[in-house]
Amino acid sequence: MSDVLYYALVGAFLAHELDAVRRHEWRILPLTSFLPDPVGAQVFIWAHVPLITLILWGGDGSSVNSVRLGLAGFSILHVGLHVLFRRHPDNEFNTVASWGLILLTGGLGCAYLVAALG
Repeated sequence: MSDVLYYALVGAFLAHELDAVRRHEWRILPLTSFLPDPVGAQVFIWAHVPLITLILWGGDGSSVNSVRLGLAGFSILHVGLHVLFRRHPDNEFNTVASWGLILLTGGLGCAYLVAALG
């Protein structure tokens, strides 16, 4: 069961990241917010190549490993970060679909942790 939850978590996270590009998330992140839009977009997109590689490759194999636990934990923290930045002037995560993906990712991370460690 934890394998299914992890892969659902990855799917929800990747869907959120697609939405994040559409919603210009680099404009609210401290490490990219100061960059001009064309540069910030490219840095944000290209930074996801090693991150997605780690999630896919590092999360493969054992049903419980540090990459899976790390992504699950981050997904819960990630909900808090979006709540914290919800009033940022450049925040565009203002739709039911965007929040649905954010909350789904956090919920799946929590469910994975319960299944994997419970």
